[in-house]
Amino acid sequence: MAGAAPYSDERAREIIAAHMGLEGPALPILHALQAEFGFVPDSAVREMANALNISRAEMHGVVTFYHDFHTSPHGRHTLKICRAESCQSMGAEKQANEFLARHKLDWGQTTPDGSLTVEPVYCLGLCAHSPSALYDNEPIGLVDAETLDELVEEAKGK
Repeated sequence: MAGAAPYSDERAREIIAAHMGLEGPALPILHALQAEFGFVPDSAVREMANALNISRAEMHGVVTFYHDFHTSPHGRHTLKICRAESCQSMGAEKQANEFLARHKLDWGQTTPDGSLTVEPVYCLGLCAHSPSALYDNEPIGLVDAETLDELVEEAKGK
C-alpha cells in the first residue's frame, strides 16, 4: 500500500493505547493499524491480544474473519474479481484462472513488483454486467481478458 509507514511495535502500541477507551476497541484498532501500516502484522496481533487480555488465537480469528484486513503487505492497487454465480455463468471462473496463470499469481497474491494484489470477491451486485470486477473500489462490468490485462498494466504505471 502506497504511503504506508514501516511497522514498529512502539507505534502499534501507541495506536492501540489511543483506542483502548472505546467500547469494543478491537475493530477500530485494526482499522487504525491497517491505515498506518497497510496491513496488520503478526506482531500487532500479539500487541492487541496483550492489550485486550485475550489470546493471540482469538485476536487472529478476528483479523482473519474480516476479509478487508490483510496480514501481509498488499499491492499499491487491488483487483477484486467476482466469483459469484452470475459471473460464473458468464465464464468468469475460466477467465480468472487464465488471468492468474498468465500473470503467475494465485488468489490473494501480489505481483512481484508490488503494484497489484488480486482477490476473489463474492458478488459485486453487477449481475446485469457479468462478469465484473472491482479495481481500487471502482466497479467494472463486462470484464474480459483484455480488460484484466489492461488493469495490470495500469497498476504498474501508477
